[in-house]
Amino acid sequence: MKPLAVHAKQLPLALYVHIPWCERKCPYCDFNSHENFDASLEAPYIAALLEDLALQCHWSSGRQLCSIFIGGGTPSLFSPRSIATLLDGIDAQFGLTDDIEITLESNPSSAEAKHYRGYRGAGVNRLSIGVQSFNDHQLSTLGRVHNAAQARAACTMAASQFERFNIDLMHGLPEQTTQAALADITEGIDRCGDHLSWYQLTIEPNTLFWSRPPIIPVDDTLADIQDAGEQALIGAGFEQYEVSAWSRPQQASQHNLNYWQFGDYLGIGAGAHGKITTSAGSIIRTQRTRQPSDYLSAIRRKSQPSTNDIKPEHLSGEFMLNALRLKAGIDTQLMAARTGLTSAQLAPALEQLITKGLIMPNPEQHLRTTTQGFRFLNDVLGVFLADED
Repeated sequence: MKPLAVHAKQLPLALYVHIPWCERKCPYCDFNSHENFDASLEAPYIAALLEDLALQCHWSSGRQLCSIFIGGGTPSLFSPRSIATLLDGIDAQFGLTDDIEITLESNPSSAEAKHYRGYRGAGVNRLSIGVQSFNDHQLSTLGRVHNAAQARAACTMAASQFERFNIDLMHGLPEQTTQAALADITEGIDRCGDHLSWYQLTIEPNTLFWSRPPIIPVDDTLADIQDAGEQALIGAGFEQYEVSAWSRPQQASQHNLNYWQFGDYLGIGAGAHGKITTSAGSIIRTQRTRQPSDYLSAIRRKSQPSTNDIKPEHLSGEFMLNALRLKAGIDTQLMAARTGLTSAQLAPALEQLITKGLIMPNPEQHLRTTTQGFRFLNDVLGVFLADED
């Protein structure tokens, strides 16, 4: 049975902007980031981003943008003036609404009060600060270029300039105890705005930690950290809406939600990815080349990003990889609107998971994992990904 038709104009459209430079590459990071930033690259890179957007705007199908996320790398290496030029250029092409969510990632080492004021004046209305830990020893182990005092100062400055901001915290750090992890999350709760991204350190291929693995806590300690942290967040009035995302009520990141709900997004910048539903109803993934110099050359040639069609038989796996990360799950009507799939088409996999107690009953109306399924999400997703083989 083929998927139903999907109508692009009915899907929300977001924009991801990638700024690929960092002061120093962290040993755990597998993102597309590069050292040796040169400020002389700012102006040509901003111009390239806007040209990139113009090259891809034919995929918008006349839609306005629902959110913008400027990530990296370390976007706060760029001046407020450059960010203002970028947002003005996006506005000229799309006509930004007054209530659009615009997030910029910031590293505490590059946090200055005048910059935060400048970013707010440029149009950024939500900040995301890469704190990772408030413990100096852990920050050093993680190869971060900031210290705990700078992290605290960045949170204070963000609170003075932004009504909404997020901080990123990691747990399961090298030789971390439950007590130390709980101290981090407790301080994070006290210092963050309305949103906290809290996730476990994972050792990824092609990183320094992969070739020189640190000693991370044993599984029992990791479980204790997870349980203690969750209790602290719940006790402080935070709600977990996604695997690693916690927010106060009504303060979830709209950009994140668009990803997990399988909305569309354009991706501009070196190494940026996008997901687009075309006017013909097909769904494609896009990607830009990763090296900044190659990216700038490609934009000068007015090259389109590389594209990859999502095959109908892969749709269920692609969708579930995103939607089931949401703790509340997703309505099947939304699944049909965004993929053309119905719960009847997924019946064998769903029945198997319901029998194992990993998916809630009645998936005809709403798809949601059980508490057990959410904790063992990879096992749930593996059933849908196996169907692709």
